[in-house]
Amino acid sequence: MSDLRIVPIDLRHAQEFVTAHHRHHQAPKGHKISLGVASGEVLVGVAILGRPTSRVIQANWGYTLEVKRTATDGTRNANSMLYGACKRAAFALGYERLITYTQEGETGASLRAAGFRVLAQRPPRGGWNMPSRPRQESGPVGIARTIWEVTR
Repeated sequence: MSDLRIVPIDLRHAQEFVTAHHRHHQAPKGHKISLGVASGEVLVGVAILGRPTSRVIQANWGYTLEVKRTATDGTRNANSMLYGACKRAAFALGYERLITYTQEGETGASLRAAGFRVLAQRPPRGGWNMPSRPRQESGPVGIARTIWEVTR
């Protein structure tokens, strides 16, 4: 029997956990909510939720929240538990849709376990840096992505 449980966590501690455990991305700068999962008294995973990265989604999709990052220490079922908690928290706060992205090569098993479905496949892009909006790249570029959603 698992002793995993969802716990509250502030952004700073969630960011520190992501920095220590995430394979390919830095921690997001801001959030709307952060959640943790603990085994006993030990934090084994975090999720950071915020406004959708896509300006199109922000402008046109109504009450949508994005799972910006999840990270775990590898504890079995921790990521699935986090996605389920993210869904419940988002809907409890009045959001109608929760989205997230996976990179090519990631199975999405935890997302499927939490009720997410594939919305679209996105081709690789050269990054977020554009002449009209200069940005410093903070993660890998040139990788195909899948957008996932779960709705109320």
